[in-house]
Amino acid sequence: MTTELRRLRNYIGGEFKDAADGRTTEVVNPATGEVYATAPLSGQADVDAAMAAAAAAFPGWRDTTPAERQKALLKIADAFEARADELVAAESENTGKPLGLTASEELPPMVDQIRFFAGAARLLEGRSAGEYMDGMTSIIRREPVGVCAQVAPWNYPMMMAVWKFAPAIAAGNTVVLKPSDTTPASTVLMAEIIDSVLPKGVFNVVCGDRETGKAMVEHSTPAMASITGSVRAGMQVAESASKDVKRVHLELGGKAPVVVFEDADIAKAVEDIAVAGYFNAGQDCTAATRVLVHESIHDEFVTALAKAAADTKTGQPDDEDVLYGPLNNPNQLKQVAGFIERLPAHAKVEAGGHQVGDKGYFYAPTVVSGLKQDDEIIQNEVFGPVITVQSFTDEAQALEYANGVEFALASSVWTKDHGRAMRMSKNLDFGCVWINTHIPLVAEMPHGGFKKSGYGKDLSAYGFEDYTRIKHVMTSLDG
Repeated sequence: MTTELRRLRNYIGGEFKDAADGRTTEVVNPATGEVYATAPLSGQADVDAAMAAAAAAFPGWRDTTPAERQKALLKIADAFEARADELVAAESENTGKPLGLTASEELPPMVDQIRFFAGAARLLEGRSAGEYMDGMTSIIRREPVGVCAQVAPWNYPMMMAVWKFAPAIAAGNTVVLKPSDTTPASTVLMAEIIDSVLPKGVFNVVCGDRETGKAMVEHSTPAMASITGSVRAGMQVAESASKDVKRVHLELGGKAPVVVFEDADIAKAVEDIAVAGYFNAGQDCTAATRVLVHESIHDEFVTALAKAAADTKTGQPDDEDVLYGPLNNPNQLKQVAGFIERLPAHAKVEAGGHQVGDKGYFYAPTVVSGLKQDDEIIQNEVFGPVITVQSFTDEAQALEYANGVEFALASSVWTKDHGRAMRMSKNLDFGCVWINTHIPLVAEMPHGGFKKSGYGKDLSAYGFEDYTRIKHVMTSLDG
């Protein structure tokens, strides 16, 4: 008996539609490796239609009051909360994530983040008016930028969609959002929920592949392009957007250093780092996957971390004992396995280092020690459940190793010495520094990196401001 595949559709101008030319892609559940749905493989005609819908809706949405935008976002948050079970189920099928952890660790922050930006909608203000030239009054206006082309990744499809659309819509912009081609289901469900709240055309979803995203970024309508993805993708977006001087917001890769000094609480550090490194199968740009440990506690730390890895479980979404599910797709599994297969002779696999099972794309919690700063696995993003460990001799070397990569998104320092923690946080060249913890995020604080990790901020008032433009208005007092 053949099971009928679910049919996902684009959401354009308040209507659910197939791709104009009828093309589709198959959507696979990574926990089983089986196809469960089809989604539109959108082309230029679909992108054109979505951009036209967003452009038509922009003047009306721009002119709504902050209170009206706040009310709409609060309704969306309430609706997401009311249909949490459906969203969690769709996200789990999208990604293979554990149902329980998705419900407890992802859905609540998403709803909170929407409510934060609902509040931020009422804080669109500039400087107070003033006279800076005789006979003239100056006013600063903060305005929405216009239509925003947004591309979300596959590692957190729902949450990253929220990070994209919530600040944009709160600021008075309209949105064309493309989910990853491997994880469109939860975003399409979001569109279904949002449909009853927002005016037609304010929020649009276009499914497709890289070429679809490229068509969105290169389109003449958007005033801004925002992407969460790989460094390569970010570079391509920046280059494409430069041709008509679009604003660009890039949240790209990471290679977070986790610096553990000799006075750290080893047991707590190991426990927290294992969770922060393996959660979501390490498919997180801020994951705690590059540990630097003082030489005096190196061996003790590695032994404890290897045990924590052995005690960490991966498996099917309905298993309540698992910390993480599968890697997102077969190419990602191949990439992670390739890093381990290519390890240099001086490296040692302390735990894991292999695929788990013959169904789905699961990889064991892995610890690798004995590594050098210029090793491939240290310099490049693995994006899998692999934690590397290096040894350092003193604070200066720890800082040199920590900063010695091309990424600069997140980092953490583990020490009881307040002065050392402050020195490290000052000198670590990363957009976020955690002290004696790793990976907590709150809506009120910015998230974003430096160097090849991109530019622009998600979350917080800073992320909200990224979706606005500043206008100076000067008027003569003589009438």
